[in-house]
Amino acid sequence: YHAALREEIERVRARHGYAVLLDGHSIRSEVPRFFRGCLPDLNLGTANGASCAPSLEECAAQIIGDASGFTFAVNGRFKGGWITRHYGDPERGVHALQLEIAQACYMDETPPYPWNAVRVAPLDLVLHRLCAALIAWRPSA
Repeated sequence: YHAALREEIERVRARHGYAVLLDGHSIRSEVPRFFRGCLPDLNLGTANGASCAPSLEECAAQIIGDASGFTFAVNGRFKGGWITRHYGDPERGVHALQLEIAQACYMDETPPYPWNAVRVAPLDLVLHRLCAALIAWRPSA
């Protein structure tokens, strides 16, 4: 897995001069063993800004923050896991972000865990906007 990921990052970086990695995760809305209360719907992590350019973090945070109906956090409980911290190296042109999405945004969190098309519709829009913004983003010269 990591060999393939490294290879793809390097291929993209060689072609474009930089690469953007979005590491997506899913988590239950409530994980009482680790966190008190409900988690934010959308959790963006950039290792406190160390894994990507500040302008990319700002771009992603604005898209997520403008998303009506969702709670969100930037570098809150999820600051970026191993992939974000390991691969994110803005000085080398590799910009990594983690997005942790609460499962209640797109499914019922009780068995049999059905997909919820009504809930997923606004999330789908936000994710499309986020991906489009990440694709359009360019590092400063």
